[in-house]
Parts: sequence; C-alpha cells; structure tokens
Amino acid sequence: MARSYDTLSQAVNDLQARGYTDDLTLGQECVICNGRNTTLHPDDFSIDEFHRFEGDSNPSDESIVYAISSEKYGVKGVLVNAFGPTASGLKQALVDKLSTHLQ
Repeated sequence: MARSYDTLSQAVNDLQARGYTDDLTLGQECVICNGRNTTLHPDDFSIDEFHRFEGDSNPSDESIVYAISSEKYGVKGVLVNAFGPTASGLKQALVDKLSTHLQ
C-alpha cells in the first residue's frame, strides 16, 4: 500500500522508523552515505519509494524525499532534494536514475 504524507518531516520520520536510518546527500555523480563513508553510484542503489512535496505559495519550497537502499553496501537511508533532480553539477547518470521516478 502506498503511503501518503502531509509534510516532508512526517515522511522522513516514518521512513526512519521503518529502517531508513542512513543520512544521504548528493554528490556530483553519486549518493554519499557519510555515516558509512560510502559513495553509491547509480548502479549501486535502488529507490524503494519517493514522496514529492510542493510549497503552497513558494515554488522554491518544492522538495522530494527518496527512500534509498543498497544491498551491495548495506545502506538504507533517506535523501532529501530540491524538487527535480536536474540541479546544476549533477552528472547525467545520477540525474537519469533520480528522474525515472518523476515521470
């Protein structure tokens, strides 16, 4: 069953409660798991679910939260990004991986 959240913080809190406890950030061509000192390239991880949040009055408030896992590295975490993964500096392979879930 697909879950629905009213706020970004609700989504992050629920994902963490469900085991997505690694804190993930975006690098130029990878997702970085600082707590494990690991970089995940597009072929190294799966996007298990995602949730979009659109600001009521300010388009810059738009964001997306990804639940990401990697069996290869034992990572299971949350990545929060501005809405639309085409932010400058990202390599095309990472943009492609993240944007497949925005269609």
